[in-house]
Order: sequence, then C-alpha cells, then structure tokens
Amino acid sequence: MRIYCEDSLLYAREFFSSLGDLQFFSGKSVRPQDISDAEILLVRSTTKVNQTLIGQCQHLRYVGTATAGTDHMDLAYLSQHGIAHGSAAGCNAIAVAEYVVSAILALALKNGDSLKGKRVGIVGAGHVGSALDAKLQALGLSTLLCDPPLAEKGDPRHFVSMDEIMDCDIISLHVPLVEDGLYPTRHLFDAKRLSALNKNQWLINACRGEVLDNQALLMLAQQQEHCQMVLDVWENEPDVLLELLPHLALATAHIAGHTLEGKARGTELLYRQVTKLLGLPDNIKLEDVLPQPELDVLSPQGEGLDAIMQLVFSLYDIREDDGAFREQVNGPADFRYARQHYGIRREFASARVSTGNSALAEAIYGLGFQSAECE
Repeated sequence: MRIYCEDSLLYAREFFSSLGDLQFFSGKSVRPQDISDAEILLVRSTTKVNQTLIGQCQHLRYVGTATAGTDHMDLAYLSQHGIAHGSAAGCNAIAVAEYVVSAILALALKNGDSLKGKRVGIVGAGHVGSALDAKLQALGLSTLLCDPPLAEKGDPRHFVSMDEIMDCDIISLHVPLVEDGLYPTRHLFDAKRLSALNKNQWLINACRGEVLDNQALLMLAQQQEHCQMVLDVWENEPDVLLELLPHLALATAHIAGHTLEGKARGTELLYRQVTKLLGLPDNIKLEDVLPQPELDVLSPQGEGLDAIMQLVFSLYDIREDDGAFREQVNGPADFRYARQHYGIRREFASARVSTGNSALAEAIYGLGFQSAECE
C-alpha cells in the first residue's frame, strides 16, 4: 500500500506507518509525478487536490484531508473517478469552542462584566457550535441556536431565527461558507446586519472570513462607536484588512482551531477512514500518541468567574495571541507566517484540576478540564 502524506500532518507516522509504505511530501513543492503511484493520499489545506495534481495517479483509492473544510479539494473530480474521499470534520471543534470561551472571558474582564444574565446567540450548530453550546451552558450562560439547514433536516434541538439572535448580548458565528442555495452565508453579516448591532453587543467570528463583510465593518466602525468585535478569520486571507485592527477588541491570525489535540484528532479521523476502507482494525487511539502535558495539578484560585478565568487563561489566554498579532502582523507575509508558525496550544482536557469542595466543580469539568480526584 503506497501512502503519500503531506509532511504537516501531526502524528502521521504513528498512525499510518503500519498500514503500508508511508512517504512524506511538502504541500508547497509536490509535483504530480512525485505521487503518481499513490494509493492513499493524505493532505492538509495547503495542498490543492485537483486533476492537475492527481491526474497521473492510476491506483488512487482514497484522498483525505486532515482539516474540517474541503475547499481545496475538487470533490466532483474525485467522485467522477471513483476515488473515495474524506475530511476531518469536527476535529477542531473543541479548540474553536475553547477559543471563544477565552475570548468571552477576556472581554468580560476588560469590561468589568460578570456575564450574569448574558445571552449568547450561536449561529451554526454543527460540530463547533454544539461544542461551544455545551461549554457556555457549563458556565451558566443562556444560549440560543440558529441553524436553518439543521432545523429543516429534523434536528430535534430548539432553534431560533436570526432576528432573535440579533437581540443577544453575544453572537458567535460558526457556519460554513455557502455561496448559494436557500441559506447562503457569504456576508451573512453585511452592512445592514452589522449596523443593527449596538455598542454593548459582542460579535465573534471564528468560522469563515467571508461570512462577515470586513469593509462594511470598517466603514461602520469609523463612523460611530460600534459593537465589540473579535476576529480570528478575515476576508482575503492572508491579505487582510489591517485598517480594522484599531477597531477590534481582539484579533488573531486564523488560529482558533490550532490545538495539539485538534491537529492530532484530524490525523486520527483519517486513520479510522483508511482502516475502514481497507478492512483493517483501527488499533491506535489518540491517547496513544499525545504527549503527557507538563502542567501540574491546577486548583481554582479565588471565587466565581475570577477562578474560572484563572484556569482558562492558564491553558489559553487569547490576549497573548491578540498582542502578538498587533505587534507582528503588518501584511500578507506576516499573517501567513503567524498562522504557519503558531505555537500549538493544549486543550482544557489536558489539564487536571483539583476542585475539592468548590461549588465551581460542575462548571470546571463542564468546560472540559479533567478531575485530579479521579486518578
């Protein structure tokens, strides 16, 4: 079995070396002739999978991307040629949800807000939106979900309209980029929708940059005091609208989903798909390859939201990434570098917390932290 794997797939050797002849390539320099004898092809978003790349592959059975999105894959071509394909949808859901949690806590601290009584509107209730919903409910926040496509498919959860979402104190976007059909998402937040927000609302975009009209946001922000914005994704990446920076509460370089667990989970999901395709047992588990975290057992310091903030920020403090972005990103090359060389963080589940008799135990473990008492 000839398996060709992009060299940026984390733990690919641990998962795939026992399945066949594993060869690595660079997504930046790979040529069609380099992979012409591939039977399995594993990539990330840096490799464009189309006829140009794989047209010489006579024995290709499967192409998998260790990312949630598939925009870089010509799915129609793969289907027409009977080549199975898969993605790692949901691999970074926990990472993005924890990014949003850190953002909300950072804004609460900045504004001296207790978050009590806040309503959070989650637009898009797939993998990420669902993970975020669970974590925010653990914090005691009231959440509303909006996802018309899922509602039409019979998802039993309660969904609300965009009008109801617009009345929420915090709005977090987690939809794919959809160009047409009944529910397009390009510029879902256009000038009209953005202008309907007030200065006390918070808007977070950690899904696709094109879901929010960046130029319209800049014009509104320049004209009047506007909502507090958090952007991880931008239109026209890496050539992003840096004029927005002074008007944003928090800004990062499309790194919300970049955790060690998220990247490893992407490789694991492809491993499961390949072993199923080949009829082989999937004996390797995520916990078999992840390194043990170096953190000591943590304990909540203080009470209430302050203690929660301390724990969350000890694993991921979005303010550090915001500061690095403002200091280091001055153009497309800087944005690309910041994203590609991001120091991958760990998820909350990598930390053990001793809560003792703390009333915060349910919230802490609901956020995903592990209990030290269970060892």
